[in-house]
Amino acid sequence: MHLKPDSRIALLMHQGTQSTMGKTGLALLRFSQSPIVAVIDYQAAGRSLVDLTGIDKPIPVVKSLTEALTFTPDVLTIGIAPSGGKLPDAWFQEIEQAVKAGLSIVNGLHTPMADHPALQPWLRPDQWIWDVRKEPEGLTVGSGQASQLVCKRILTVGTDMSVGKMSATLELHRACLQRGLRSKVIATGQTNLMLGDDGVPLDAIRVDYASGAIEQQLMRYGPEHDFVFVEGQGSLLNPASTATLPLLRGTQPTHLVLVHRAGQGHIQNFPTVKIPDLPSVVALYEQVTTAAGAFYPAKVVAIALNTGHLTAAEAETAVQEVEAQTKLPCADIFRTGAEKLLAPILS
Repeated sequence: MHLKPDSRIALLMHQGTQSTMGKTGLALLRFSQSPIVAVIDYQAAGRSLVDLTGIDKPIPVVKSLTEALTFTPDVLTIGIAPSGGKLPDAWFQEIEQAVKAGLSIVNGLHTPMADHPALQPWLRPDQWIWDVRKEPEGLTVGSGQASQLVCKRILTVGTDMSVGKMSATLELHRACLQRGLRSKVIATGQTNLMLGDDGVPLDAIRVDYASGAIEQQLMRYGPEHDFVFVEGQGSLLNPASTATLPLLRGTQPTHLVLVHRAGQGHIQNFPTVKIPDLPSVVALYEQVTTAAGAFYPAKVVAIALNTGHLTAAEAETAVQEVEAQTKLPCADIFRTGAEKLLAPILS
């Protein structure tokens, strides 16, 4: 199930337009091919989207689903991820209201809704609820066979969660398409799946099958493409993350792109866990990827630096510092594009 190009989306983003809780919604605002007709955030209602997010699109920000209905959406997409994955009752009531008003629902939360007793009886024949985080059928354990593919396999890895791995993946892929290259994105998170890319919701897959699920995607699409970009998840440095190692094993990458938020010195939710210097992080990812020679000797070939919180001058200084430290090309893709990061992949 996917959104259609003509789906009219109302984006539920209470408290999310200016926080990491709204990461899914912000990515949809930036990359969605379907029109977003309203953003619902009671904290920011009436304000300019570009002032709130830096995304220069003329989309109204409203306080409630009732107001959003005046813009005639046909889909309500949940663009927030509250702590614990459970929506407050008042926000869930807006989802009930949307279903009763005839809207379909895109749900990226861990809690499924398709069979919810408060929603399912109200669904009409032309309505649906898409629970994005659902384990696909037919999975097997990984075998490392993606290493036999001739395509280049590029995996984004991070110093932490929520630093911009998906954005880097999509922009590198877009740069390839603009060159007329046979490029494919493998989605591994709910947001990228909502955008319509093929893949699997990795954090909904049992750990025994995680690397096999990624491998299955590589074997399906790798033979028909010259470049396969796999969306990274989590971080080897984050104690709460279990996604990165299965991605490394399932992808069998030929190239790694490290994503880092400029100036971040510790894991966001764990202040006592320090982020080592970037050359050490580069070495860590290369060592784990290669596993002492058991797998392909992939290298980190570029650094995608997230500088959204910096001024232009500060961002340029940060990029220069990272390049001096790592001896690798570095850029913020939203400021200067992806070409600099793509060059070592194409060479």
